Amino acid sequence: MSELNDPRVLFAAERTLLAWNRTSLTFMAFGFMIERFGLFVHMLSPQNGGTLQRGFSFWIGLAFIVLGILAAVVAIAQYRTFLRTLKPVEIPEGYRTNLSVLTTLAVAILGIALTVHLFVLFYGQAVLPLLKNISLTN
Repeated sequence: MSELNDPRVLFAAERTLLAWNRTSLTFMAFGFMIERFGLFVHMLSPQNGGTLQRGFSFWIGLAFIVLGILAAVVAIAQYRTFLRTLKPVEIPEGYRTNLSVLTTLAVAILGIALTVHLFVLFYGQAVLPLLKNISLTN
């Protein structure tokens, strides 16, 4: 692709990957904040004794977290595709091109773990009252 034979092309692509990594982290953090906002509003409400209703904030927050995961995965795919177009002279000898990929992959995996954790918390709160009612009737 590039006729420059310059390793700065690789470094520019790596900076772009890391910028997408930061973007995906931001999406995930914002999604987590939105998801937890429902809990915060519930704690501040005057009728604090009722059941926790935070379905809307849960789904919007989860959508942002999934968007962050997708951004990380697509960024990795784009970077790997670009690496295949570089000539060997454009990659410095001994330079590890996969470290930034592994970092971004770790962010995506942690986002998946966060999504699973939030699902367990969300559905665990919905299932616990049902389990209590079943144990009281037996």
